[in-house]
Amino acid sequence: MTATARALELLTVAAAAADSKQATDLVALDVSGPLPFADIFLLASGRNERNVIAIASEIEDKMIEAGAKPVRREGRAEGRWVLLDFGDVVVHVFHEEERVYYSLERLWKDCPAIPIELPSAADETAETVETAD
Repeated sequence: MTATARALELLTVAAAAADSKQATDLVALDVSGPLPFADIFLLASGRNERNVIAIASEIEDKMIEAGAKPVRREGRAEGRWVLLDFGDVVVHVFHEEERVYYSLERLWKDCPAIPIELPSAADETAETVETAD
């Protein structure tokens, strides 16, 4: 099994939102084979608790704007590991220390990685210039 087109579209939305809040080490895994409830896990890291919360908030806002329905959210109060479940896409935003400790990439190493395409700085500048006219 492979991730659906909608899941891949939502991955792009979530990854761009994470990147806009300076998330690091973005990794997307196709978990559609072993898991019946999700197609993609997106893993991201934040430098500190405030950064983790800001990343998670931005992802949640942009995913809702894109029409994704939040199913579950956990860990926001602590800011160490926030889980955002949107059904087909589950986002894990980690504090750097928790990311190393839990090592989900190792746990899901048999799942193929999905390339993440982020908007380039040039694209964002072009959009800003076009809208400024």
